[in-house]
Amino acid sequence: MKKQDTTYTLANGKTIPKVGFGTWQTSEEEAEEVVKTAIQAGYRHIDTASIYHNEEGVGLGIKNSGVPREELFITTKLWNTDRSYMETKRALENSLSRLGLDYVDLYLIHWPNPAEHRDSWKELNAESWKAMEEAMEEGKIRSIGVSNFMPHHIKELEKTAKVMPVVNQIYLNPSDQQKDVVAYCKEKNILVEAYSPFGTGDIFKVGELEGIANYHKKTVAQIVLRWAIQKDLLPLPKSVTPSRIKENIEVFDFELTEKDMMLIDQLQGKAGHSRNPDEVDF
Repeated sequence: MKKQDTTYTLANGKTIPKVGFGTWQTSEEEAEEVVKTAIQAGYRHIDTASIYHNEEGVGLGIKNSGVPREELFITTKLWNTDRSYMETKRALENSLSRLGLDYVDLYLIHWPNPAEHRDSWKELNAESWKAMEEAMEEGKIRSIGVSNFMPHHIKELEKTAKVMPVVNQIYLNPSDQQKDVVAYCKEKNILVEAYSPFGTGDIFKVGELEGIANYHKKTVAQIVLRWAIQKDLLPLPKSVTPSRIKENIEVFDFELTEKDMMLIDQLQGKAGHSRNPDEVDF
């Protein structure tokens, strides 16, 4: 299989694997083994965040995987309490230290409008972004992006940014497709990453997906991940079960039909939806 079949090219010319391994809700104790398992199963893209409290375990999994660092794409994120220029610089250094890495491939602002900064989110995002741009120049970050940003958050950031985000990581699955956000990001050449591609498990309760899975002799999880890829999205499946970790990356040997895609597109609202980033209480 050609590399371009399994990677996207970001707006800055760097490549990123089309499927990432998510570690949200993975404990520090679990992280080392599951990340090692994921890398050995073929994942080359690992996603974590400081608020997940598992960066040390993720770093050990990377170190003990047997795969050279330069072959991996590692993402972590800036948490809501670490805003402002200096706090962002400090938070990045702490993440790098916990991960045991000299650089991360992608660093994201985790949420645009934290509860405790609701009156100053625009200014603080601009300050954090400046610190992230400088960290790129220093070689500590290869690419920068955002998470849970809606168009108005990105437009605000654009007013002061020297470098535009190359990624927006949002809650996205067949039940909440966030079409307006996706359309805006595509217009701006911002790759959309889909976290919770299984709706934290609720997507498996949607009966319509079982028929498609049976037809293709694939799991429902594989169908949902393939749907995301065929929409030029980047899904971030998470599992701690070795067999499922392996299955979730085996999505490049089949293709959904146009009818399959249309049926899945009609599942909006069937299994929950995302939170409004301007109303979160954290």
